[in-house]
Amino acid sequence: MFTHLLLFSIVAPLAAAAVISAGLPVRIAKVAAALGFALPALIALHAWYHFAESAQDHGYAFLAKYDTGLQSLGIKLTLGLNGIALPLFVLAGLVGLAAGLYAIQSNAERLKTYLVLLLVMQGGLMGVFASVDIFFFYFFHELALIPTFIMVGIWGGRDRSYAAMKMTIYLTLGAMLSLIGLIAIYYKSHVDSFDLITLREELLANGLKAGVQNNIFGLLMFGFGILVSLWPFHTWAPLGYGAAPSSAAMLHAGVLKKFGLYGLIQIALPLLPLGAAHWAWTLAVLAVVGNIMVIGFITIAQRDLKQLVGYSSVMHMGYAFLGIATFTAAGIGGVVIMMVAHGFSVALLFLLSTSIYHRTQTFDMTEMGGLAQKTPVLAAFFVTATMASIGLPGFANFWGELTIFVAAWKFSPLLTVLAISGVIISAVYGLRSAARVFFGQPTEAFAKVSAEKPPVDLVWSEKFPALILIVALLFIGFWPKSISTPLNSALGVIYPAPTAQLPADNAK
Repeated sequence: MFTHLLLFSIVAPLAAAAVISAGLPVRIAKVAAALGFALPALIALHAWYHFAESAQDHGYAFLAKYDTGLQSLGIKLTLGLNGIALPLFVLAGLVGLAAGLYAIQSNAERLKTYLVLLLVMQGGLMGVFASVDIFFFYFFHELALIPTFIMVGIWGGRDRSYAAMKMTIYLTLGAMLSLIGLIAIYYKSHVDSFDLITLREELLANGLKAGVQNNIFGLLMFGFGILVSLWPFHTWAPLGYGAAPSSAAMLHAGVLKKFGLYGLIQIALPLLPLGAAHWAWTLAVLAVVGNIMVIGFITIAQRDLKQLVGYSSVMHMGYAFLGIATFTAAGIGGVVIMMVAHGFSVALLFLLSTSIYHRTQTFDMTEMGGLAQKTPVLAAFFVTATMASIGLPGFANFWGELTIFVAAWKFSPLLTVLAISGVIISAVYGLRSAARVFFGQPTEAFAKVSAEKPPVDLVWSEKFPALILIVALLFIGFWPKSISTPLNSALGVIYPAPTAQLPADNAK
């Protein structure tokens, strides 16, 4: 019954994009786009609900294999979800639905082209987390990445050309380093297959030499790290998100950015344990000192609301890298929960930031103030998103950060204390931004414009996509087992003994 479920989640948005490209009227194109975004979300929720009963050997559910004509090269489209991929697959579906609905009501210039690019991006995102074959894991990432550059360059805001060029350079570099590392794994494993299950079984029995693992893991760490905005290779992210149209920023920061972290967790760490141990301290120091501390203080200094959200996203990736550096099941599990929580919360913040701009015509927080009186629902949603981002109990973010801190304490108490101080930094810039925009004293110019043309509160076309994200954050926050139960079983299969050393006499 579920044989082709995952394939349909990829094909549906791509088919909708093709139909819209055929020249449909705008009204019908909007309906087609809505279906293209809704179907993957419904499939993701269906897969989430039926995952436990559908799980098979190796912890994967909904496994399906398709011939590609490239079997001689070890390339075969294999789709499936384990407990690590499942929550991210759901994240992609729900954030994609919210971003798509927000784009449909935006009435952007050349709306049909805009929706086509978003739908292509959505199809690629669903494929990233559904792929068991490493080749297609990488292919779908590139499929989702290309529309990002185009959307920033055409529909972006200030400095869009420079932002698009910088994103292209950095993300292409990261993608190329990652590709070299993935090809090296394929070449050194001698199994003539990109299938992750096959590679894992082979390398668990006959591991690679320590020096080989160190080199390949270094390529993957920095390659995937650039894609995730690891400090000091982060500068593309705030600039790119600041210039990107809202729906593109929601999909990239909320979902596509998780590709690198997911690659480290699903591929690099279990296949290259000695390499992970070799680079652990380097990764942890870059994450805590760079992403959390340095970027945290830079975030406090921001006056542009969208730039603040962009820098905040970079900062929170530091927690994820720290959890990966611990190389423990608890730390890695915390990272997955945080990836999902961060995806929902940062997408919500980008959506609401643009809603604020539509009512004020500025992202400069020093020019705003007092919006809560005129837009109480927008204020309530923004404060909710801010609390979730900080990690307030009751939201999904809390469980991810708490689990990472517990795991990191055994790794390094000093780095853990520094990382925990990042929560205070988050509270400072998050609460201050909410206070300035909604409860602060407006400037005379802003008060005059607001009096002449009072800002209206969120309408339902804005409320609905925001509510999708808020409900997801609260659902996981109050019922973390909805993610942790399948996640624990997957971690038990992939990381049965995370600190074990591979036997030297079997090393290749």
